Parts: sequence; C-alpha cells; structure tokens
Amino acid sequence: MNLTYREMGSVALYFGVPEAPCLTTIPLRSAAFSVTRIRRNLEEGRGRDVFVPACDAYFLMIYLEDADHSDIRPDGSRAPIRHYKQGSICLIDLQKGASITLHSCLQSLAFVLPKELFAEIAALSPLTARYRLMCKRGVPDSVLRNLGSTVLALFDDNWNRSSPALLRHVALAICAHLLHQYGEDFSPDESKLSVVQAQLTKDLMRANPAKDPPLDAIAAATGILVAHFPDEFAEATGLMPDEWVARMRHAKELLRERRLSSTAVALLCGFSDLGEFTAAFLAETGMTPDVWRDTRRH
Repeated sequence: MNLTYREMGSVALYFGVPEAPCLTTIPLRSAAFSVTRIRRNLEEGRGRDVFVPACDAYFLMIYLEDADHSDIRPDGSRAPIRHYKQGSICLIDLQKGASITLHSCLQSLAFVLPKELFAEIAALSPLTARYRLMCKRGVPDSVLRNLGSTVLALFDDNWNRSSPALLRHVALAICAHLLHQYGEDFSPDESKLSVVQAQLTKDLMRANPAKDPPLDAIAAATGILVAHFPDEFAEATGLMPDEWVARMRHAKELLRERRLSSTAVALLCGFSDLGEFTAAFLAETGMTPDVWRDTRRH
C-alpha cells in the first residue's frame, strides 16, 4: 500500500543516513515540500541497495558530485550502471516506489514533491494546468542546479529569520520549473513554427494585449493558416494564444499580492526564467516587475 508523503517523511532513512538534515515547508496550502541533504559514503567495491517506498509524490535528486548507480528492476535484476554528472538530475514518479543500487559515494539533494502540491500550483495559475511530470535520468538542468545552490545555503545558515520565507519561494520556483520544463503533455521540439515566426508572433501579441488576441491578423503576418495557428503556437510555447496573453495579466495579479518573488511569478506564469519575464514586462509596461510592484505599494 502506498504511503502518504507525510508518513514517508525524510528519505534519509532509506539511504541509510537517518541523521541527514531535512528542510520542510508548506509553500501554498497544505501540501508539504521537503528536501534532504544526502551524504552517503561507500566502501570501495561495495554497493548499497536503496529502496524508497511507494508514495503519491515525485522524487527529485540533484547531484552535487558525480555519482554512479543502477536501477533495480521489479524482477530483482539490475539495470546497467548509469553515470550521473554533477549538476544533473533524476526525476521519477514514486507511484510504485523506487529501487536502486549505489555504486559510488552519493552527495545530493533529495526532494519529495507531493502530487498534491503540483495540483495546488496548477489551481493558483491556470497556465500550469499540466501537473503530471515526465521521468528524467541524468539530465543536466542549470536552473535546478542554481536553485539547489540556494537550498544548500539554507542548510548552512542555521535557519535565520529569513530562511522559512526563502525556502517557500525556492520550493515554488522548483515546482514551477518542473511543470514548465517536464510537463507530460509539453513537446516544444515538435513545433511547426520557426524561431523567427514564434518571435514575430510574440511581438505582435505583446503589441495587442487584448483578452482575445487578433488571431486572423497575427496568423496572416506569420504565414500560418489561422485554423492551424492556435495549435502550432501551443506546440511552440506550451500555451494557447489567449493563455499566452493572459499570463501577463495573471503575473500582475500575483505581483500585487506580494506573496511571491518575481522569479516565482515568472515561472508560475509560464516564462522560462526571470530574464524572459523581465524583458516581456519591460516591453509592455516600461518597468521591471519589481519596480512596477513598488509603484503599487500605496
């Protein structure tokens, strides 16, 4: 029977290091976010089996140093050893649990991310409606590597007064990035829009920030049949045209609430990073997100 993420607690026990430090937070409503700093040493030439129980959550590992391990298949056989480079990730669904054999020392950050948490984020932002994630092994991810560096700093700062709020922001940024980058239904590589067409489309839609963008004119300007344009735009951006326009309005709503950092707002609203969000915000308002929010302080 599956454990709940609350029953599971820290994953350190399953890696044989029950004393490993763990940070937890409730980023939004009730679903918990937890991250454990794993330091597992191995005697040379000896492996270590790790069994993580079934849980209604995703498991994310960010590797702080190069590591080697292999999956244990349901029949008990071992898959070939896979090398995970520093800065790469492993993202899996714990619906059926996970079993691996460590073949090297492990230095990593291990996250338990309840599916309920992604549902809460999807409810907060209609532009992140897809919250089933793809499994990834050994994929380099510079965004998660950088966010992981922030998490490491939290382990080292003795949990000062700003730490709980910062951990909530980082938790939201990590989950939003996972939704944006690894959402199950999102396949940007299959887009029929060229890079030039996609950029022209965005520029035209940014210049016409109406609730219902003028698709006929935009499609004609980019040389795409209007009947095909919404689907092809969605393949290129992960959003339908009206959703793409609406994300800026939604970003302003979140900025006014002052609960989230600009980076978290950017990722929740479908921007690839803070730089893209800032550029789009400047183009529409003439101000950066932080300056715009300060003008709404009073």
